[in-house]
Amino acid sequence: MKGVLLDQGSLDAGDLDLSTLEGCFSHWRSYPETRPEQLAERIVDAEVVISNKVRLDGNPLRQARNLRLVCIAATGTNNVDLEAARERGIAVSNVLAYATPSVVEHVFTQLLALVRHSREYAARMDREDWQRAAHFCLLEPPIHELAGKTLGIVGYGELGKGVARVAEAFGMEVLLAQRPGGAPQAGRIPLMELLPRVDVLSLHCPLTEQTRNLIGAAQLAAMKPGAILINTARGGMVDETALRQALESGRLGGAALDVLAEEPPRSGNPLLEAGLPNLIVTPHIAWASVESRQRLVAELAANVQAFQRGAARNRV
Repeated sequence: MKGVLLDQGSLDAGDLDLSTLEGCFSHWRSYPETRPEQLAERIVDAEVVISNKVRLDGNPLRQARNLRLVCIAATGTNNVDLEAARERGIAVSNVLAYATPSVVEHVFTQLLALVRHSREYAARMDREDWQRAAHFCLLEPPIHELAGKTLGIVGYGELGKGVARVAEAFGMEVLLAQRPGGAPQAGRIPLMELLPRVDVLSLHCPLTEQTRNLIGAAQLAAMKPGAILINTARGGMVDETALRQALESGRLGGAALDVLAEEPPRSGNPLLEAGLPNLIVTPHIAWASVESRQRLVAELAANVQAFQRGAARNRV
C-alpha cells in the first residue's frame, strides 16, 4: 500500500518515532510541507494520504484515482472536502483525544500566568526592582487566586471536560454554555446569560458557521469586568479587533490565545501589534507536547491498520 504524509514538519520537529506509521506501507513518502501547486503530483498514485493542515479540496481528491483513505492528523476536519470524499468513496478518519493533557495544561499555564502576573514579576526581577525594594516582597501588580472563581466553558467535549476537572481541583465553579447551533441540553446556559456570571471563559468548540465570530464586541461587553478569555480552539471564533479594544479599555482583565484567525499571521494582526501586558499569544502549541504528538502518530497508525483490516476507526 502506498502512503504519503504531506506536512510532516507540522507535527514532527525530528523528535518523534514514526516507524510504526511508516511500517504500515510498502511504499512511503513524507514531505516537510506541501504547497497547493505540489499537491496533485504528490497524491496522484497514493492509496493513503495523511495531512495535518494541507487542504484537500474536491479537484485534488477527484484526480487521485488510487486514493482510498485520507487520515487527518488532527481532530478538526475543515481542511478536507468531506462531500467530495464521499462522492469518490474515499474513507476519511481523524484522531481524537490525543492532546487532552497537553491542551489542559496549556490552558491553566496561561490562566495562572495572567492571574499571578508571572511575566510582569519576571520583568520586575530583570529591572532589579526586588533588590531596591523597601520590604521583603513585591505586591504590584496584585495577584489573584483561581479558588472561588467561576469558569465558563463553551464546548464540553473531551477537552472541555478535561479543563473542567482541573478547574474543580483548583476550587473553581464550572458553568457550561449552550453552544450556538447545538441541541439544547439540560444544565447548559445560553451564552449571553453565562457571560456576566463567569470570571474566566474558555473556548473548546469546533469552528462552524454557528461558532464563527462567537465572541464579538457584544459578547465581550457582556462579560464581567476584569474577566479573562482563553481560546485554545480556533481563532475564527473571536473578533480580534473587538478583543483588542476590550483589553485596551481595561474592560477585560486579560486574554490568552493559542490560535488566530490567520495562521501563520503573515498579514499582520491587531492583537500582535498591540503590545498589551494583559494579553498572551502563543503559536498554536497547546496541543504540541512531545507526548501528545507521539500519541498522534500512534493513532494515525492505528487508523491505517484498522482500514487495512476492513474496519472503520475514527471515521468522519
